[in-house]
Amino acid sequence: MAKVIAVNISEKKGVPKRSIPEGNFIVDYGLEGDAHGGKWHRQVSLLGVESINKMKELGVEGLCTGRFAENLTTEGIKLWEYPVGTKLQIGNTLHEVTQIGKECHTKCAIFQQVGNCIMPTEGIFTRVVRGGKVKVGDEISIVK
Repeated sequence: MAKVIAVNISEKKGVPKRSIPEGNFIVDYGLEGDAHGGKWHRQVSLLGVESINKMKELGVEGLCTGRFAENLTTEGIKLWEYPVGTKLQIGNTLHEVTQIGKECHTKCAIFQQVGNCIMPTEGIFTRVVRGGKVKVGDEISIVK
């Protein structure tokens, strides 16, 4: 079963996010109170704990949820395998995949430490199609 293991937020861009028990996701905006919210295609970022664990295996220390500035940390789903346009039901919300990975313009501290970062290849971005609350433990499913 795919599920949410952390909901993460930050008031400023360019910093790791802190975990919160539940977030309010707004249609065509993203996570309420998050610096990355807005009317654009990268409203919500998702990264799997499996990807974070790959970086840990490379020797990166101090990794935890939100460290890659992802809004939702997931478990049990290979996010990057679903093409742009895929619909994900996350709790009661509905998201549409808009981008897989991202270009890393400024190499983050993790890249500096080990010469690699997982977000550019395994992180994904969505826009919020149906809003609502998402909390830790909510199930993630693919909508056909």
